[in-house]
Amino acid sequence: MTAHVPVMTAEALQFLRPERGGIFVDCTVGLGGHARALMEAGASRLIGLDRDRDALALARETLAPWSDRVELVHADYRSIADVLAARGIEAIDGALADLGVSSLQFDAEGRGFSFRRDEPLDMRMDTSSGPTAAEMLVSVDEKTLADVIYEFGEERHSRRVARAIVETEKTRRIETTGQLADIVRRSIPRKGFTRIDPATRTFQAIRIWVNRELEGLDTFLMRAAERLAPGGRLVVLTFHSLEDRVVKHTFRALQTAGTIAIRTKRPIVPSEAEIDRNPRARSAKLRAAERPA
Repeated sequence: MTAHVPVMTAEALQFLRPERGGIFVDCTVGLGGHARALMEAGASRLIGLDRDRDALALARETLAPWSDRVELVHADYRSIADVLAARGIEAIDGALADLGVSSLQFDAEGRGFSFRRDEPLDMRMDTSSGPTAAEMLVSVDEKTLADVIYEFGEERHSRRVARAIVETEKTRRIETTGQLADIVRRSIPRKGFTRIDPATRTFQAIRIWVNRELEGLDTFLMRAAERLAPGGRLVVLTFHSLEDRVVKHTFRALQTAGTIAIRTKRPIVPSEAEIDRNPRARSAKLRAAERPA
């Protein structure tokens, strides 16, 4: 597995200011890179959420030096209000949500997020619940799938791709990443060199669809913002334009309502040096907001 490198850690810490102490929530703790940085910088207590049990197990190792002050919870980030209420926490000093897919999920064998290996077509972030990508493709109709691929993957050949997938499912199950990637590649006209694999956008779209990544994102942002203590801050890292658009518009609505003050007029992007060290950071954008005192 490729070593996990958390994205824009320094920038996230600059906005979250953990040196003040206090309670912080890492809403997508992943392998624990950002959470470790928060604890090293002075956070008093941290609650880490993730829906991936494998990630939580590794995060537990990363955060072992602070085991008396860190609690890891198997939960979707959209459950932040319930998680805090169950612990009697009314206000937090900061929250971080890194909405990217982790190195573990992309690189671990058998997860089905990448077409670089031919493996079972799963794509679930939480492998303990919900249908796999292969199972969802069995019963989806062509129009719905075309809409998914167009909306979540911004694939202009979405109708052709959806038609090919649905027609294939009529005669044989699509059960592996290799099978799906081959179908998509054959569906898209090739015109010279392309920077990305033709299957990339469809794989992104199906992953977002399977994991409901955009569903309830705006509600999560509202719930997290409402639970910030005065002066508390919310930092969100996005990795594609669809997520960033939701964050931008929700932050604006919350600022208009007086719930938060936006601290990033434009999204912060990684430095060239960081992109050189960690190419997966290339598409990242960071937005931050503060609860008025």
